[in-house]
Amino acid sequence: MSGALVAGLVLAALAVLLSSGLLLAGRFLRVDEDQRLEKLVSLLPGTNCGACGQPGCRAFAEALLKGEAVPAACSVSSVEARLRIAHFLEVPVGEAERRVARLACAGDRNTARFLADYQGEPSCAAASVVDDGGKACAWGCLGLGDCERSCDYDAITMSPRGLPVVNEARCTACGDCVRACPKDLFRIVPERQPLWVACNNPLEGNDLLESCTVACTACERCVRDAPQWLTMEGNLPVPVESGQGQPPRHAIDRCPTGAIVWIENGQAQLGTSARLPIALRVR
Repeated sequence: MSGALVAGLVLAALAVLLSSGLLLAGRFLRVDEDQRLEKLVSLLPGTNCGACGQPGCRAFAEALLKGEAVPAACSVSSVEARLRIAHFLEVPVGEAERRVARLACAGDRNTARFLADYQGEPSCAAASVVDDGGKACAWGCLGLGDCERSCDYDAITMSPRGLPVVNEARCTACGDCVRACPKDLFRIVPERQPLWVACNNPLEGNDLLESCTVACTACERCVRDAPQWLTMEGNLPVPVESGQGQPPRHAIDRCPTGAIVWIENGQAQLGTSARLPIALRVR
């Protein structure tokens, strides 16, 4: 028998052996998929937005079947849809903390300076690659409405002064605005948190006010007034989500620019100092 024939027979035998091993492994190691999975996926909105904390609707369905999530965590689904999911699984709807999108910028056309007049495609994504859209603050909102167009729930509208306004009652925390904003200005946060810092400029000092009169100068007054509710990260105060109870409203009162606000029923309110004439504010 020739060497080539022997080699061929050996390879054929190895192929049969390996394929048999794979078949046996597939039979004994196979994890049966829950037959309810496909039906459950069909009951979900299919947006794969991640608002539930899972990477997509299928992953959320798998978490539901494992008892690791509750139907209420799908904020994009309607109340009726969440009830259908709970009925299908024969579990309670459960509770989930409501979250909303908020904009970390208050620099509209009246308060923020522009160095150039952008004339290109009316898109923040396009403008941001042309000298940052011409705004003196490189971290500020360009106001061209990419977030508004991305929102399928009509929760965002552009104000006459060129800033997006979030209707928190309509917001589902789907995160589309977060992905659409080239300046990374939207955050998904608990609706219950009334303290909000409407600035994303990582620098510090009063020189920032030459570019935007409502910029955070990193004075830290608000953090000193509410240490359990605010912490400094870099040069910006950040709300602490784990705080218990209601934070003190006076945490916004000493902010000289109005960079930190109090949000109630979806409406932002300025503190005492920010409501004073600019000449009377302590910087």
